Amino acid sequence: MAEFPIPVSVLTGFLGAGKTTLLNRLLKDPALTDTAVIINEFGDVAIDHLLVEQSSDGVIQLSDGCLCCTVRGELVDTLADLVDRLQTGKIARLKRVVIETTGLADPAPVLQSIMGHPALVQAFRLDGVVAMVDAVNGSATLDAHVEAVKQVAVADRIVIAKADLVTEPEALEQLRDRLRQLNPGAPLLDASQAGVAELLDCGLYDPETKIADVRKWLGAEAEHAAHHHAGHHHDHDHEHRHDQRVRTFSLIHDGPVPFAAIEMFLDLLRSTHGEKLLRMKGVIELAESPERPLVIHGVQKILHPPARLPAWPDNVRGTRLVLITLDMPGDYVRRLFAAITNQPMIDTADRAAMQDNPLAIAGR
Repeated sequence: MAEFPIPVSVLTGFLGAGKTTLLNRLLKDPALTDTAVIINEFGDVAIDHLLVEQSSDGVIQLSDGCLCCTVRGELVDTLADLVDRLQTGKIARLKRVVIETTGLADPAPVLQSIMGHPALVQAFRLDGVVAMVDAVNGSATLDAHVEAVKQVAVADRIVIAKADLVTEPEALEQLRDRLRQLNPGAPLLDASQAGVAELLDCGLYDPETKIADVRKWLGAEAEHAAHHHAGHHHDHDHEHRHDQRVRTFSLIHDGPVPFAAIEMFLDLLRSTHGEKLLRMKGVIELAESPERPLVIHGVQKILHPPARLPAWPDNVRGTRLVLITLDMPGDYVRRLFAAITNQPMIDTADRAAMQDNPLAIAGR
């Protein structure tokens, strides 16, 4: 049987990044026993499927197409079928699901399928996103394809493959620096050394203790912001044209926030710039019940049903949000968060205008 919700890991990366090679190695690890692997195919010939050595009941092949368009509905059907097979005894056990996306895919629709479906959200939880980057061609791919930049930006773990093929150490270090700037919260791992625990166990809950690890889940960016949050945000600008479009905001408020204020913040953010919100994570101290933190997790306009932790897992209370955005105006995020937390960034006239017309001031 399975212990619901079942963790789902999404393995993404551009064409030729080495996803199938990594997957083949991971499948040999006993830690992935009772794991279902969903492999997306792209093109007339299912080449990736031929390269996957383990082809048993645990490997589910989707038809040709891209996960972010024609096959998206089939992904939902496939996950629903897994639950049905579990409940009817056709599958004895299922501990984890790994979805390998096509190299051309924007991962956001895949994450939305998991987080936004009313039935699937009860059976599955998004454990994390693993993005693979080819060390040889990674920089050129990021320059040429915004999809590759999105894959890196939303990842919980970034895996560098083929590092041994790079002849210039300086080039590899420049790629590492670029990846750190694009996604400061995600650890950089070597594909030849990273194991199942480092790659796939990156959700809110520690798989061993079953206790929430907020610091690890929010990432290094939020930890940095906790010590340097005078401006309550961090922006990252780069010389690469696609990189300049990605910004990470760490929003910190020391103290409880009314639920209505958080609800307004999320509604305005998603309604006005939802498509630009690649990913959002947060832990919130609610004014109505500050002893139990509220956990939020969203992708674009889809928000996972908020969850309440039984208690604070660390000694750091308050509100901590991490937003990864594409082309979202920084002033909008800062002003909106300042308004809902009553911070002095917005003057009295602006706050009065916010009460009369929230969209007017928030969209400036």
